[in-house]
Parts: sequence; C-alpha cells; structure tokens
Amino acid sequence: MIPNLNWTKAAAAVDAAAEVLIVTHVSPDGDAIGSLVGLGNALIERGKRPDLAVDGGVPDYLRFLPGADAVLDELPAKTWDVMISVDASDEGRTGIAGEIGRANSRLVINLDHHATNTGFGQIHLVDPMAVSTSEVIARWLIAIEQPIIPSIAQPLLTGLVTDTIGFRTSNVRPETLDLARLLMAAGASLQTIMARTLNSKPYKALMLWRSAMQHIALEDGIISSDIPLSDLHAAGYDEPTDADFVSLLIQVDEAVIAAVFKETPDSAVELSLRSKPGYDVSVVAFALGGGGHRQAAGATVNGTLAEVRKRVMPLLRTAVEQGKLVNS
Repeated sequence: MIPNLNWTKAAAAVDAAAEVLIVTHVSPDGDAIGSLVGLGNALIERGKRPDLAVDGGVPDYLRFLPGADAVLDELPAKTWDVMISVDASDEGRTGIAGEIGRANSRLVINLDHHATNTGFGQIHLVDPMAVSTSEVIARWLIAIEQPIIPSIAQPLLTGLVTDTIGFRTSNVRPETLDLARLLMAAGASLQTIMARTLNSKPYKALMLWRSAMQHIALEDGIISSDIPLSDLHAAGYDEPTDADFVSLLIQVDEAVIAAVFKETPDSAVELSLRSKPGYDVSVVAFALGGGGHRQAAGATVNGTLAEVRKRVMPLLRTAVEQGKLVNS
C-alpha cells in the first residue's frame, strides 16, 4: 500500500470546521488512545473544541494521559462538520461511535497506519510505513507547523512506545527514534510512559494469565491459548481481553506465531495474533475480516471457541509455511 498523505487538504478541512469529532477503534490500545487525545489536544491548540469518543471509554491504565478525562464512551445527538477516524483500518473497527459519527458528519478523514486499511473516508492520511498512528499525527503536525507542547507530546509518544513494544518491533527505523527524541524534547516523559504501560499490570491480569496457562498448546510453531468467558469473569474482567497474554506467548523460543482465542458474550471469538519477524499474521486477520500489522493483528470471528479454532488454525499453519524467521 502506497502512503496517502494529504497533509494540507486535511488541515484545511479541520481549520474550516466548526464541529470536529475524533473516534478510534473498539478495545483501544495505547496507540488508539494516544492518537485520540494527542490529536484532540493539538486541535484545542488550533482553537477547536473537538468531541473525542471511543466505545467503552478509556482503559484505566491510559487515564494518566492529558485529555483522557474528556473522552466520551457514547456520543450525544449532534452533527459534525468533520469526523477524524484514528488508528482504525476499517469502518467497523470504530464501533458504535464511528457509526454514529459517519452518519452525522459531512466529511470523514481516515488517519491510520495499517497496511490493511480499506481506504474509507474522503481524505486520507494513511501511511503503512509508520510504526504507529501517533507517528502519522506527529508528522502531520510538523508538516503544518503546529507547535507540539507537552499535552500533545505525551500521548503521541505513548502511541509510539506501545505499538513498537518499547521500540522492539521490526518496523522501527532510525526516524522512529528521531521522532521519539523530538517528543521527549517537547516534554513527553518516556519513563512515565514505560512505567504506566509496558511495565504495569493489575493483579487480575495475573489471575487471567494463570487460567490461560492451563489452555496453552504448542504445535507446528504456533503457540495458542483459549480464554473462555468463565475464566474472564473469574479473574474480574467484564469485557473480553487477554491482558496482553499473547505478547508473553510469542516470547517462547519454539514458537513463531502466537494466538489467543477470547470468547465473547455475543457468540463470537476475539482473536489476538502476534508473530516473530519474517511471519505475517495480518494476512490471516484480514482473511477473517480483521486487520493489523505483519507482527500484530486481530479479528472477531463468529462461532464457538472450538469452531473458530478449527477455522483459524489452518490459516496460521499456512502463515508459518510461507514465512521465514528474520534474525536481524
């Protein structure tokens, strides 16, 4: 996918808008919320009062970000001149907030970094070479000469850090570290971000991991586990999650792909995928109606845990067969 970056056109549309809405994807991660509030704070500096929304609101561990308290978990009855969708590869990923926003907005800006982006919206700021959507936003702000102050820098660096797992993914470039340096110089605290995101887990996450450990299987280079609803609720969670257990699984030496199957109350399974460099799980996710990156992707698939496993595992085996481990 070739980068599609209409910096000036997007800035003109936002500057001309009286009402702006920013939404991000369901089950938001650090890049989703970092992009949401980072861009929101930037637009406030440009004289706007944007509405920020995501289904379910901001996860507790990301509430330290400046502007997080302004994020809505559901939208009021209103119309907007511009809606900006951040970090969502397709319209469905933005959930109810995105559906309402698109139906009540005159123009949609698609701002993303996923190679699986479907190209929705009228104006595109999509760069699959970027390590995070927050990188795309930072480059947009630099291009339009918008000063980056601490309340903008902290969320954007959070997106950069979390989507690269602390600058450890294979798509990190020298320019990535240059941007991190710029954001730190603008007032972002790398120490705080690391402590509050990558190096932080609630006790209930360990309880969930303990249950998930009982379901681990390793076969043909694929390590996987199931999280039934009963285990989720027993650990104290209301919404499907693996508390990033999949990132622990991919560290296993004998595995090149990791998968966690999470049962939902809606007769479906949320699938989280990770891979080592040289193996592409985004192809699998996209085939299942999801999206993501070569090394981190996901999808929601209708069916029981057993039914979804039966459908997904052959696709993962093909991904293993078509890949080759890259060590440098």
